[in-house]
Amino acid sequence: MTILRTIKSDYEFFHHESLDIFVALDSETRKTLSTYWKANKGKQKGMLPKLKITGYKLVFDEEFQSLKIDFTETFEFEAKDLHQTKLK
Repeated sequence: MTILRTIKSDYEFFHHESLDIFVALDSETRKTLSTYWKANKGKQKGMLPKLKITGYKLVFDEEFQSLKIDFTETFEFEAKDLHQTKLK
């Protein structure tokens, strides 16, 4: 019997609330975002300081009928609009 392993991705996925899109962030950017959330925990959304995070949009791939990371262009997003999500 073979053993199936989980392959860890280099990117983590977040949902951008106001644009209603999924965003992929690398581990260094995710650490910056995590530090931002810890420093501003419990604050109201309107009172949060601005922090721009660079990441990649996820686009729908017609051939495989799934989402894929679009590496052609990087985008800047507001940190307060990003929420971590699990994509399966």
